[in-house]
Amino acid sequence: MSVCHANSSPPIVLTFAASDPTGGAGIQADILTLTACGCHPLSVVTALTVQDTLGVENILLIHADWIADQARAVLEDMPVAAFKLGMLGSVEAVAVIAEIISDYPDIPVVFDPILASGRGDQFADEQTIAVMMALLLPQTTIITPNSLEARRLVLIDEHDTPDLPECARRLIVSGCEYALLTGTHEHTPQVVNTLYGSHGVLRADRWDRLPHQYHGSGCTLASAIAAALANGLSVEEAVKEAQDYTWRALSAGFRPGMGQHIPDRFFWAREEYPDEESDAH
Repeated sequence: MSVCHANSSPPIVLTFAASDPTGGAGIQADILTLTACGCHPLSVVTALTVQDTLGVENILLIHADWIADQARAVLEDMPVAAFKLGMLGSVEAVAVIAEIISDYPDIPVVFDPILASGRGDQFADEQTIAVMMALLLPQTTIITPNSLEARRLVLIDEHDTPDLPECARRLIVSGCEYALLTGTHEHTPQVVNTLYGSHGVLRADRWDRLPHQYHGSGCTLASAIAAALANGLSVEEAVKEAQDYTWRALSAGFRPGMGQHIPDRFFWAREEYPDEESDAH
């Protein structure tokens, strides 16, 4: 797993996301993934949630001023190598985050547009999506929506039915450099994740479908990409490495509650134990 390596001074990644008490998704998932991939995570909380592995029961959005203060405090203290954006909350929060990252134009931005939970709980209305497209997309290095999110982001009207290549084209025209569209929700034998650039498809990776529903798979993938970029990989290399890490974390996932499985972001640490035990004997 080449994105994860020891370093006396790990690269620092700042994530903006909501808190998930289960540790499956949200800012906890980002922190676990970034740490597992050799980075030091900084975190700005955009919302507090009441949720379990079955779904979200309530959300408390953090005031935009608090979001700005959290971010400015750490950015003025520590050098950041990448930004990762997750569930952002309100229009005001999106606007203030866009203003903050505009002060750091050379830092790559990985945007995972969390619009709804896996159960379908809505996290963003149409006004918030419009502000995301207007203010964040032009500053985004790579956006990582699933197919449902991609279609919702670029939908023109209720009669609009863009296919995924057209969704990617519209996202890139809106300003982002790259779009990685994930195919978990598509009816294909394998999961096909496709990376698009300004000239079309750059790579398409196929992964065996796993048997369960997972809480936090998108957070894991986007955070792993941010970690890889912070470690100096190109976008194409980062996408390749992050997909491999995410698939392995999902395949090692576990079901601690009554709902979805949770990725095991530290699968590689537990894989070592049997070998160590056999060496001892």
